Amino acid sequence: MPHDHGHDHHDHHHHPHDHNHPHGPDHLHSHMHQHDEAEDIQVLATQFIDGFKAAADKSVYLQLAGVPREIPCDAGGAPLKLVDVQLTTEWQVGTASPSFGSAELSYLPYPGPMVTERTNMGFVYVSLHRKQVTDLRSFLVQKHGRQAG
Repeated sequence: MPHDHGHDHHDHHHHPHDHNHPHGPDHLHSHMHQHDEAEDIQVLATQFIDGFKAAADKSVYLQLAGVPREIPCDAGGAPLKLVDVQLTTEWQVGTASPSFGSAELSYLPYPGPMVTERTNMGFVYVSLHRKQVTDLRSFLVQKHGRQAG
């Protein structure tokens, strides 16, 4: 069956790398790069959480990792102090996204083998008037200078 995805192998010898994998309609290198960064952050987050759970001195672990003990208040008040570290576990059992031309969500429940577990960490900062939870992944993105995907 003929196909027209632009593979004329005789005219592309100057191409710097070999593409010996199939290209689907959603094959976009820019998205792959963003996905890789998000995946890198998730790996860092998983390792960070594992290290925190195993650490004999959790305060020192946070200090060595560069987690600030206080952060400035966005509203210009007193700084917020780190008082808690929370771990949450979630299981993704399906996906929902906007449906084209409808006010309803398109919902796809996952079969058992596709259900995935995610553990996340939040740093809880407080002042007399505010409470703020900073997500570990946001902290890692900021610390490592990467853009969220």
